[in-house]
Amino acid sequence: VDKDALDTQVKDKKIQEAAEKARNEALANEMKQHDKIMCMLEERQKNDIRNINKAISEFQKNFQKPETRREFDLSDPQALKKDRPARLSDNDPRCTVSGLQKFMGEDLNYDQRMKFQKEQLREWSLQQQRDWKNALADQKFADDLYDKNRIELDQKTMEQQQKEEENRRAVCAATKDFNRTQAAELAERKKLEKNQKMKDDMDEISSLLQGDLLSENPEQAVSSFGRHRVITDRWKGMKQDQLMAIRYSQQQQVLEKLRLKEEERQRDAEWDRQSIQAARAQLVLERHQQRQNRERRQALDNINAELSQEQKSK
Repeated sequence: VDKDALDTQVKDKKIQEAAEKARNEALANEMKQHDKIMCMLEERQKNDIRNINKAISEFQKNFQKPETRREFDLSDPQALKKDRPARLSDNDPRCTVSGLQKFMGEDLNYDQRMKFQKEQLREWSLQQQRDWKNALADQKFADDLYDKNRIELDQKTMEQQQKEEENRRAVCAATKDFNRTQAAELAERKKLEKNQKMKDDMDEISSLLQGDLLSENPEQAVSSFGRHRVITDRWKGMKQDQLMAIRYSQQQQVLEKLRLKEEERQRDAEWDRQSIQAARAQLVLERHQQRQNRERRQALDNINAELSQEQKSK
């Protein structure tokens, strides 16, 4: 009984160590998954910032060239080469009617020129304001799109973490229930074994005390001089019914011992069956969790691919 109890304790210890190892591996895999998700999020943020800066540079390069600006003529290095000379010939219409060239200080088209310059400055100012508003609107739209995609990704990440937390809690609860059941069965089995041992000891003591070996039944050799005297030369041993009773008691003890061995064998078989079922359940749960992790990883890869395709298309 002590050897079987020791074997049972060793098995329980091995099962607990296996369960602890499985929990540690699950926690390590979960930490690796979280680190991977954080790295992917940081890499995506860097790529988004890089793409935005690249798009701004391309926009400035293609649509904001120096020669397309309104005030480019004020700082054009080729302005002197492009400008017309002050006097082309004697028939230059810019000269006065009298044939003299234009004198210093004369500005006959001052009002019209000033009006045209003010109108031109107003148009330039309005055009710059419209360009600035359009640029702000484009930047706001890009920021809103980036925030929306980031919120969706954060929400999906939180949902995945909640599912993993629920799975981990389910595994812990199942392991706790299994350990509690094993402890209760072990305590019950020890209690039954103790009671059975006490009963066997009491039966053995009672059998020894009531047996003919210790009691020395006086009916075996009764003297004619009184029941308190025994004729030793006439005592031939115990009676046949006494021998039958002893043999019957021995047979009952043998049967009882066989019955106890059979019950112990059945308990061990039931214990082994429960251990195998628990190991199979743990294996099925681990496979289910691995399949869920693969599905989540595939879903995350699909989402990343869709976001990358959307970003490229924009």
